[in-house]
Amino acid sequence: MSERKTAEAMREQLLAELRLERERLQRLSESLEERVRERTADLARSNKTLEQRNRELQDFAYVASHDLQEPLRKIRAFADLLKADHGSALPEEGAFYVERMQDAAERMSRLISDLLDFSRVMTRARPFERVDLNDIAEDVLSDLELRCRETGAEVSIGALPSLDAERSQMARLLQNLISNGLKFHREGVPPRIEVRGGIDPDARLPGISGPVAYIEVEDNGIGFDEKYLDRIFSPFQRLHGQSDYSGTGMGLTICRRIAEHHEGTITARSTPGEGSTFIVHLPVRQERKEAAAAQEAAVVPESAS
Repeated sequence: MSERKTAEAMREQLLAELRLERERLQRLSESLEERVRERTADLARSNKTLEQRNRELQDFAYVASHDLQEPLRKIRAFADLLKADHGSALPEEGAFYVERMQDAAERMSRLISDLLDFSRVMTRARPFERVDLNDIAEDVLSDLELRCRETGAEVSIGALPSLDAERSQMARLLQNLISNGLKFHREGVPPRIEVRGGIDPDARLPGISGPVAYIEVEDNGIGFDEKYLDRIFSPFQRLHGQSDYSGTGMGLTICRRIAEHHEGTITARSTPGEGSTFIVHLPVRQERKEAAAAQEAAVVPESAS
């Protein structure tokens, strides 16, 4: 009889210990869940703050660049008047100074324009729509017709895909990449540029589960050493002097910003003296943008309840 009571007492003690352990695990689980909620809330606040600061920085870049245009226009206008009205009276050294001032003002104007374009990719973004890159490429080629004629360039455009994108940004992307091939051509060798595209079945983009489109722009220009690959997509980075090739060093940076804005990527292959191929990967459907828009639309304002 005593053995049975002892066994029951041990069982009761074991059950009590199990209950205590279960309660401890429950409290631990609740504590972990609370910490996860707090950390998630902290991350959400941090992301919101970062997004706000990025918007403020982009807005500042836009406003600052826009406001710089007005005094620059006055500098250019007075320089032109000085040369037109008093150019013949200026000594040779004075005329040289005026020309240097005009050249510097022109470069500054191009730089400000590129900075404005860079900031507009995010601050003046428009809703995405289904676009046919073939139509956009034809328009771009028409805009570059005079430039192609001046350089004796031959630009061939193959079949390109349709995808969700901002039309004006796709036009700027193609224009910058084709213009890059027109600019950096070998001396005495007419530019040859091939634009092609399609769906890449092997490509993967972070967070994108749907099909991925690709665009390739290949030229026969001067090329570059691939050790400088990261540098060519960075702002104001140039591999050649201003006297060799004009520009601000922002063209490919804008291309990268456009690709990233569309959840895509851009890279390049190149061999010095043999040309370059720029490769852009973009999602066919903007899944993240659609999901974000749907989530935003699902939020009902308090005043509507």
